[in-house]
Amino acid sequence: MATLEPRSTRPAEPAAWSPPLPEAPGFDHLVVETPGLRTHVAVVGEGEPVVLLHGFPQHWWQWRAVAPAVAAAGYRAICPDLRGAGWTVADDPRIERETRLRDLLALLDALDVERAHVVSHDMGVITAIQLTYFHPERVRTAVQLSVWPAFFRFDLRLVPAFQHLPPLVWHRPGASLRGIFSDRYVARPLPDATIEAHLAPMRRPEVDAAVRPLVRRTVLAEAVRMMRGVYRRRRLTVPTLVVFGRRDHPTTEELMGRICRDPERYADHLELAYVDDAAHFVTDDAPDAVAALALDWFARAA
Repeated sequence: MATLEPRSTRPAEPAAWSPPLPEAPGFDHLVVETPGLRTHVAVVGEGEPVVLLHGFPQHWWQWRAVAPAVAAAGYRAICPDLRGAGWTVADDPRIERETRLRDLLALLDALDVERAHVVSHDMGVITAIQLTYFHPERVRTAVQLSVWPAFFRFDLRLVPAFQHLPPLVWHRPGASLRGIFSDRYVARPLPDATIEAHLAPMRRPEVDAAVRPLVRRTVLAEAVRMMRGVYRRRRLTVPTLVVFGRRDHPTTEELMGRICRDPERYADHLELAYVDDAAHFVTDDAPDAVAALALDWFARAA
């Protein structure tokens, strides 16, 4: 896709990054330069593009088991580090509600990706939602992990799902984020090495400093729009699969039926799916199930 803006893409060896990239066999690593941003992208496979948008406080390595399974089925899995995360470097540290959306559109153009399947988790879902609602022509199908559809109706039983946010709103530089991977959010304890790999980029001051603006200006700003019904006044035309771990409390099937009733009123094609023995960090708890659900959705809904 042609663009008038300067751009470049170059390969980069894993050893060139600081701190070192976590190990994940089979990935190629690129630096994609767009105005004001140098995005680290991990890529595996060849074929129709699938863009995987990580959650918080994670980065491309979140997809270390999912992306190779997607690639083995004949797709090109593209895993960028979004602004304020991983090894991506921004000239301007400011992050607003749609900053990552603009970054993603520039990245797709730089990689000559006209349309892609989009898989997203947690905070990455916000960018995916913005893309699917406001640029649906760029998305073939969407798989949304661990976040309610944007047209949901607020219910007081959802309040416990927000209990992790206050410490992030007031995040102090250098404060540990290990507690996010507590047994409330994972179905089984993660090895220390896995947690350290997820949190490694937090040693970069610009990533640590991005926590507050990401939570305040992106997550909370978009959450308010959702609860005010902004997305209930729009229609979701991209086929979307919403996936939850069955242990991702308080999001039970019964509650989802209440907060997302009559989905056909707001979406052309939306389905819900649940993964046994998985919680919020479903890609760590059950990566094979996530990959299988995504591949099935690509085949059925595209």
